[in-house]
Amino acid sequence: MFPTPRQDLTANSEDYERLPYVKPTGFREYDARWVFEQDINLMGIQALGLGLGTQLHEMGIKGPDGKPAIVVAHDYRAYSASIKQALMTGLMSAGVAVHDIGLALSPVAYFAQFALDLPAVAMVTASHNENGWTGVKIGAERPLTHGPDEMARLRDIVLNGEFQLRDGGSFTYVSDIKERYLADVTKDVKLTRKLKVVAACGNGTAGAFAPAALEAIGCEVIPLHTDLDYNFPHHNPNPEDMTMLHAMAEAVKAHGADMALGFDGDGDRCGVIDDEGEEIFADKVGLIMARDLCQLHDNAQFVVDVKSTGLFLTDPVLKANGATTDYWKTGHSYMKRRVNALGALAGFEKSGHYFLNNPIGRGYDDGVLTAIRLCQLMDRNPDKTFSDLRRDLGHTWSSPTMAPFCPDERKYHIVDQMVADFTKRFEAGEKLLGQTVTEVVTVNGIRIHLEDGTWGLIRASSNKPSLVVVVESPTSEQMMRDMFTLIDEALQATGEVGEYDQKL
Repeated sequence: MFPTPRQDLTANSEDYERLPYVKPTGFREYDARWVFEQDINLMGIQALGLGLGTQLHEMGIKGPDGKPAIVVAHDYRAYSASIKQALMTGLMSAGVAVHDIGLALSPVAYFAQFALDLPAVAMVTASHNENGWTGVKIGAERPLTHGPDEMARLRDIVLNGEFQLRDGGSFTYVSDIKERYLADVTKDVKLTRKLKVVAACGNGTAGAFAPAALEAIGCEVIPLHTDLDYNFPHHNPNPEDMTMLHAMAEAVKAHGADMALGFDGDGDRCGVIDDEGEEIFADKVGLIMARDLCQLHDNAQFVVDVKSTGLFLTDPVLKANGATTDYWKTGHSYMKRRVNALGALAGFEKSGHYFLNNPIGRGYDDGVLTAIRLCQLMDRNPDKTFSDLRRDLGHTWSSPTMAPFCPDERKYHIVDQMVADFTKRFEAGEKLLGQTVTEVVTVNGIRIHLEDGTWGLIRASSNKPSLVVVVESPTSEQMMRDMFTLIDEALQATGEVGEYDQKL
C-alpha cells in the first residue's frame, strides 16, 4: 500500500527520500501549487497522481476504451519533466491510461483533450510563478478544470491516503500535438493587413508556439525573449509584470510595431502593448474585443471577472448591439465554468485569461488563440491602430493588479474581515471618500462601488500567499489613489498584511 503523505518531513533526510511529503496549502481553489522540495517532494507528486487517478475512478470518468484516460504535459522548467514523471507513475498505479504529449502550453494540453478524445488533463506548470514553484492544472470534464469542490476532494484523498491501487494503467507518448495544435489555431486565418507584431515570451514555453502561430497567419514577427531558458534571465514570463511590459513597450517603439503580445509561462494568458507603447490592461483589451465581437454575433453575452473595469456596464457599443455582461469570480476555473454554463461568447479576466467559446474557441483560456483573434480584429479595422481602439473606450484611471503579502493560512480570514467591515459600513449608510456607497459585490472578496463609478476590490489570491487589490475611477487619478489609500489603510490596520509586489 502506498504510504499516507506526511506534512513534517525535512529535505536531505532518509524519510524525505522514502516517504511522500505534501504541504496542505498547495491545494488551492482551482489548481495545485507548491515550492518544489520545500513544500512537496517527488513521492508527494506521485501521491498526487495516485490521488487524482483514484478521484477519476470515483467520478466515473472514462475514456473511449471505458477506463479513465488523461492527457499529461509539462512546461519548460528545469524540474518539470521529473515532476511529470512522478505524477504519471502515480496515475498509472491507479489504473489510468496516460497520454503524454511532452512539452506543451496549458491550452495545448486542453486542445489535446479534444484532439485525442480524452476526458481528463493534468498540466504540470507553475504558470508565471518564480522558479522553484511547481503545480498542476487539472480537469476531468473538458473544457473545464477542477473547481473548489473537486480540489477539496482531491486534497482529502491525498492527505488522508485514501488511495485505490488498480491494475490496467498504461502509457502512450503522443509526439505530434504541437503540429496539430498550430494547424488548428491557424486554420482558415490569413491576414490581409500586414501587421508587425512583437511576440514576447519571457523565455518561457510560449516561445516554442506563439511566434510560429503568428507567422503562419501572416504577421511579421519581432521575437522578444523567445528562446526557451528555464533560468528566465530577463524576467518571469508574466504579462502583468511591469518589467516584462516595459520590455514589450521598448520593443514596439524600437521596431515601429503595430503591437506587442506577451505570453505567460504556460501560455494561457496574453498581454497587450499598443503601437504607442502603452500597456492596455487585459480587461480593457477584453472590452475592445467585445465591441468587435458583438457586431459579428447578435445578442452576445460576455463574462468578466470582478477585477475588471466597470466600462462593460456602460459601453455604448455593447448596449447598441444588445450585448450583456456578467461579473463573476476571478480564477480560470471559475471563469471557464461560468462561460460554459451561460453559453457566453467569451469571458475576459484582468489577469490576461481570455475564454473564447463557440464559434471562436472551445471555451478554455488560450493566449496564443487570443493573440490570433486580436490580429483578426485589427484586420477588420484596417484604418485604425490599436491605440485608436484604446482611445475609443471611455477613459478610466486603473491600477495594475497589486498583491500585498499575506500568509496562505490567514489570507481568507483577512478577506472575510474586510467583507464584514465594509458591508457593515455600507449597510449603515456611511459615506466613503465623501461619497455614497452604491453597491458592495461579495461574489469573490469584496468590490466596493461609489456613486461616481470609482470602485475598489479586495480578494485573496488563489495562487500565492497574498491578497489582490485593484482600484479604478472614471473621474480622476486622485480618486483612484484615494480608493487605494482607503483600502490599504484598512488592510494595514489588521497587522497581518505585508509589502506589495507593486504599488501605484
